[in-house]
Formats: sequence, structure tokens, C-alpha cells
Amino acid sequence: MIEILRSGLYKWAGDAYTFNEDGQPYIEVVNSPNNPDGTHREAVVNGGKGKVIYDFAYYWPQYTAITSAADHDIMLFTLSKCTGHAGSRIGWALVKDKDIAEKMTEYIAISSIGVSKESQVRAAKVIGVLCDGCENVGVVESENFFEFSRNLMAKRWQKLREALKHSECFTLFKYPREHCLFTGEFTKTLPAYAWLKCKEGIEDCNEFLSGLKIVGRGGKAFGVDPIFARISMLSKEDEFNQFIERLLVATRGLAMGINL
Repeated sequence: MIEILRSGLYKWAGDAYTFNEDGQPYIEVVNSPNNPDGTHREAVVNGGKGKVIYDFAYYWPQYTAITSAADHDIMLFTLSKCTGHAGSRIGWALVKDKDIAEKMTEYIAISSIGVSKESQVRAAKVIGVLCDGCENVGVVESENFFEFSRNLMAKRWQKLREALKHSECFTLFKYPREHCLFTGEFTKTLPAYAWLKCKEGIEDCNEFLSGLKIVGRGGKAFGVDPIFARISMLSKEDEFNQFIERLLVATRGLAMGINL
């Protein structure tokens, strides 16, 4: 985004862990749960002249435990990661500082000529349906979207872990169980993406996946070692099942000593 805007007012300073604040104003973006690895994150720099933007695109009950109320000065949300309605291009921000909120509104108006009213109405209707489903939890005819989505994600993650249980190629990150304030239960993290790590002998995980006809995104795109790769867990059912089958073929092939 910074490269696209080409603004002289600020510059990209890289990883927050290596940033030397030194009393200068800065903006830190915290993606939590993090994309691509699904871990919870907090601000790192914590300088006196900084603004922190919390990107909560994936902070929904089907992906992770809701461990606390979202209560930060600037927070971003998106409908696409919650319900899949990416085509509506609707996101929203909760901003405590009125001046910052007005600047954000002005930028949206200038950069996109405002937001489609039709998309706003559609998004409001979708959110209304989600809220109604949450209010009717426990009723026989209730169709709670988050319960349905979480069950679906749990099944997919179970399939993936089963496929990789005896794999000589990949390992998966293990997530702790946390108490979810939304469900009232201890739940597992079920990220929207699987963060695969290739075992010793495979230098480029994404290249190896490509050889199996699996589309991923390599670690270099996220500033880490290429032995990592990100795989979407949100694909259509047929595509996901085909992905699992190709992983199983690779696991069986290596177990039999077949050169893939």
C-alpha cells in the first residue's frame, strides 16, 4: 500500500521487532490472529508517539477463541473473512479519535468515490441475520452461523492433521486451547490458513507443493524462510478434498520410496 500511494509523508520501516522507534512518530499494524500463522499478536514497539492499528480480519469465533473484547483506539474488520462475502468489498473501522475517523472517511471518498450503498445494505442485512442466529442459540430451528462455520473448520483441520500425521514432508503448528468468551468453552484455534513447514531436505516449500499440483504461497512473501508455505483452508469442498488427496498421495509415495 505504501509503495502504491508513494507518499512523501511516511515510509515503510519493516518488521516491528527490528524497528528502532527513537522518539519518532510511527504507525504499527497488528494483525491478530496473524496471517499467515494464525497466532494472536499484540503491539511490539509501544513507543510514546505511535499509533497502533489492530487488523481483526480473522478475529471471529469460527477461527479462534474470542479471549477479550476488542477495545483499541483503531480497529479494522472485514465482512469477507467473516462470511465470505468478498464481492461486496465491505469492511469497517472502529475509531475512538474523531479526527482520525474523519481523515479515514475523507480518504475513502477520494480514493474510491465512496462506498456502494447497495453493498452497505447487503452487508447490513447479512450482519443482521448473523445477529439473529446468535440470539436464538439453543432453539431447535436455530441456525447459528458461527457454530456451523466452526464445525466445518474443525472437520477440515482434522482431515489435514490426519493426512500429515505420518508425513515425512511437512509439519503443522500446534495451537493452544483457549477459553472463548463467545462460546463459553475452551476451544482450539482453527485458522483460515494452514502454515506448513517443510522438513529437512526440502528448501522451498512452495516449489515442492507446486510439484504436487497444490497452490500455496511461499514464506518469502511473508518475510520468512522459504521452507514455509501458506495454504488456504477456505476453498470449496471439492477443492479442499482434492488438496487432502494430493497430500496423501505425496505421503504414501515417499513412504514407498517413490521420487516425487
